[in-house]
Amino acid sequence: MANTASAKKAVRKIALRTAINKSRKSRVRTFVRKVEAAIGAGDHTTALAALRQAEPELIRAAQKGVLHKNTASRKVSRLAIRVKALQA
Repeated sequence: MANTASAKKAVRKIALRTAINKSRKSRVRTFVRKVEAAIGAGDHTTALAALRQAEPELIRAAQKGVLHKNTASRKVSRLAIRVKALQA
């Protein structure tokens, strides 16, 4: 248990930051799931629209430190490849 005032404040800050990060990560997963669902349904236009919404969320999560930059980039790239494959 935190003893000093500064340690108690740190605990509060960490709890708030954890809640914010959880929310951001959940939001990213939701957007990625929408793209996955559209790809599964074979609907190119819906998948493309969902990807256009998911991409900034992934990049924002990387900028905020929730995801690593390369992880976000990799996810966007792989989703884009799968969406493009639907077009053919």
